[in-house]
Amino acid sequence: MADSDVASGTPEPPGALFERLLDIMARLRSPNGCPWDRDQTRASLKAYLIEEAYEVLEAIEVGRVEALEEELGDLLFQVVFHAQIASEQGEFTMADVLRRLGDKMVRRHPHVFGTATVETPGEALAQWEAIKQREGGPADGRRSVLDGVPRTLPALLRAQRVQTKAARVHFDWPDARAAWGKVEEEVREAGEALAVGDPLRVREELGDLIFSLVNVARLSGLDAEDALQATIQKFRRRFTEMEATLAAGGTSVSEASAAELDRAWEAAKAREERP
Repeated sequence: MADSDVASGTPEPPGALFERLLDIMARLRSPNGCPWDRDQTRASLKAYLIEEAYEVLEAIEVGRVEALEEELGDLLFQVVFHAQIASEQGEFTMADVLRRLGDKMVRRHPHVFGTATVETPGEALAQWEAIKQREGGPADGRRSVLDGVPRTLPALLRAQRVQTKAARVHFDWPDARAAWGKVEEEVREAGEALAVGDPLRVREELGDLIFSLVNVARLSGLDAEDALQATIQKFRRRFTEMEATLAAGGTSVSEASAAELDRAWEAAKAREERP
């Protein structure tokens, strides 16, 4: 694409830009490319793939469109990187990835690209799961509705995804209030386990309790991971405010008494809650 086309404001076709990105990646991995890029493997790139995905999530959360544009690009680069490695090893190419993805999207949306009919998002999801189940078989080992949720997901997010998949085949609580009854049951059982003092039982019952809380969040239309992240941020704000209050009085959190910590914490909480 000529520089004059860019200067005049003529948009460059996404296909051409994607081809340019593939060329850049191939050059980075070439013998005359970048030593760091040439040295990378699938295993060494795993941490970067996760990091870039979380940076996309952070950009979405803070609502910065410019940051989202950049972070999506960084995440896409990781996909291109993995495809380049596969191509070098004669396994598959980016064209294979794109073809497979496109075919799957068409196949799993027969109400858009075929003659099937769905009326609601729930019906579309149920149809997706039914098609996915038919596609699964001995070749890829997928036989369960719950397959496809990575074990490497954060536990709260994984719990919500597993519950969502089960709900698509109508294995679910009727509503959040009904699910709350399970939370109360699990609280009692966790208390009993703590009273007995059996660490393995405490671990199991606390896991059941957390899982049941995720159900309540999901059925309330909330994301459990987001809810906990918001609480962590709230705790950090109040804790740093407490530290500042104590420092102004000539002490620190490590030196303060329990009573002083309580007073400083309540003061920080009150200031935050004040309209």
